[in-house]
Amino acid sequence: MIIGVPKEIMQGEKRVSATPETVSKLVKDGATVLIEKSAGEGSFYNNEEYKAAGAEIVDDVAEIYQRADVILKVKEPIFNSEKNVHEVDMMHEGQYLITFLHPAAPANHEMIKNMAAKGVIGLTLDGVPRISRAQNMDALTSMSTCAGYKGMLLAVNELSKFTPQIFTAVGMIKPAEVYVIGSGVGGLQAIATAKRLGAVVYASDIRPDAAEQAMSLGAKVIDTTVPADIAVGKGGYANALPEEWLIKEREAIKDTVSKMDIVFLGALVPGMTAPILLTEEMVKSMAPGSVIVDISIDQGGNCAITDPGEVVVKHDVTIIGIKNIPGMLPTSSTWMFANNVYNLVKYLTKDGKIALDRSDEIVASILVTIDGEIVHEGTKKAMNL
Repeated sequence: MIIGVPKEIMQGEKRVSATPETVSKLVKDGATVLIEKSAGEGSFYNNEEYKAAGAEIVDDVAEIYQRADVILKVKEPIFNSEKNVHEVDMMHEGQYLITFLHPAAPANHEMIKNMAAKGVIGLTLDGVPRISRAQNMDALTSMSTCAGYKGMLLAVNELSKFTPQIFTAVGMIKPAEVYVIGSGVGGLQAIATAKRLGAVVYASDIRPDAAEQAMSLGAKVIDTTVPADIAVGKGGYANALPEEWLIKEREAIKDTVSKMDIVFLGALVPGMTAPILLTEEMVKSMAPGSVIVDISIDQGGNCAITDPGEVVVKHDVTIIGIKNIPGMLPTSSTWMFANNVYNLVKYLTKDGKIALDRSDEIVASILVTIDGEIVHEGTKKAMNL
């Protein structure tokens, strides 16, 4: 099996899908590993380290796409301006692609359709189920940890005031107030980070267990009014809410949103478009100089007016829609990511080749395109297929 590792080309992306450590494991497992020249430099892994681990360094990324049976990436395929061709168009029929595809996000629909048309077998890391035997493959949890921590730091950096309570010769400055909506892995890390920085923290999650975890970290929990039987889905994940309950949730949180200095958005439904929880009117209600950070933007975003990949000011509120926040922690995030990907590849490999058992829960959850078709349920729903 030939495994190819291209250099990530999304703006600001410093991660890479394999480290010298995981390359060494893949080679020992019998694979040939092709690494694009300088692919690991953003994460401080150099070509010589990869060569010492047994990789072949390749100058031209087109050669990697041509030769590899399996492509390992961090982010979804995009247009390669240097080669003047989309990454999908360098791929070939029967080739496996393992990466974060975020296939339900509207911005990625055309790319997913093109993958299917090319006969590429797409496996998305954001579909790995949260079950005990998949824990060491769960890149989404690993990257959510990074996004929660770094996302809160980005918000604090944009804020026009102190975060902790400050005592000065002219009086006391109150601590910033932070509202974390969605207290999954990323949200809990955001709460912990905001607390360490001295903010007063509020939190919401439609799942009672997640709200309880937020409370255990010192957040004041705001009730979303959504009943547990509607809110909680398979594996303890959040369900996609009917529109009537989304409206009720927005109504329940809007007063708190209007009073906050920072609103951190991390509410996701696995494999589906993220729910819109902040309307433009809610953004308008926030004080000038406030900040929103929308880490769910890869799946469409929780704020109706977040610009994907951008930091913008709208209605005097800074809205952070950066798409690759974990890439801002390249050393830590790459180490976690590469190990998650190695564990998944090892799990899928039988007799030296990837063999997909579509009755397996993990395979069924991550498979997006195969045999020229889109098979991922959340994506089909988002595309109205």
